[in-house]
Amino acid sequence: MNIGFIGLGNMGAPMAANLLKAGQAVVVCDINAAAVDAAVALGAVAAASPQEVAAQCSLVFTVLPTPKHVRQVYTGAQGIMDGAAPGTFLVDCSTVDPQTARELIATASARGLRMADAPISGGTIGAKAGTLTFMVGAEAELFARLEPVLRHMGKNIIDCGGPGNGQVVKICNNLLLAISMTATSEAMSLGVNLGVDPHVLASAINSSSGRCWSSDTYNPWPGVSPDAPASHGYVGGGSIETVLKDVTFAVDAAHAAKQPLMLGAATQQLYQMHANSGWGTKDFSSIIQLYRKD
Repeated sequence: MNIGFIGLGNMGAPMAANLLKAGQAVVVCDINAAAVDAAVALGAVAAASPQEVAAQCSLVFTVLPTPKHVRQVYTGAQGIMDGAAPGTFLVDCSTVDPQTARELIATASARGLRMADAPISGGTIGAKAGTLTFMVGAEAELFARLEPVLRHMGKNIIDCGGPGNGQVVKICNNLLLAISMTATSEAMSLGVNLGVDPHVLASAINSSSGRCWSSDTYNPWPGVSPDAPASHGYVGGGSIETVLKDVTFAVDAAHAAKQPLMLGAATQQLYQMHANSGWGTKDFSSIIQLYRKD
């Protein structure tokens, strides 16, 4: 079985690499020629367009930046749906709004295609290690068909229910992540400013009730988590712009549902301010720069 992979960015490239490591035949496509070349060097086959990928594969994954990109790749000129034969499985691992996911799944179904939304969590660290969490929105039979392949790239494969539910779970998770990263940044900056060594502070937090993923795995203070982007100039990982997009999805969904979202709205404004100050392409843990005095 050929597996297609479209979108070889910070998350997609290591995910495709893990499929190759598992012995899968992978056909790739990306607008970044260097990313395609790197995948080909690992054993992938390059395709010129999403349509060409779909024509060669019975299962296609996508990991793309925004709903606009997702719609273009699936339904635009030379898109996936132009090339996919009836019965092809499609899995979008991008983070988009639930409405976009459900509309695309309905369009795919009308063409005889089997599509699921399966956004991911775990960051670039999890993508490289093959320990991602997949939040899958699909009917039970489709979930069962996809789960064995997803396990080549992830550790936790969660059945979130029907179409679009993976995106609902993902925006809730990312809302909490953005809030917890901001809270960790506040706590780390306060403690260091009051004279505590950042490594001591992080160690104490991570063995106490304040512990969270943002503090123990992806700490925003440089040097505390050696593998995290904060220790590498905030390069790699999920950008400020990407997390701002995800929080905005949550805020918009809450508005439509008339659900109060006070912390979410405040966090959205902090990330918008940070993006406007020139940090938009840096990792989202750089939000700590709003608090540091050095």
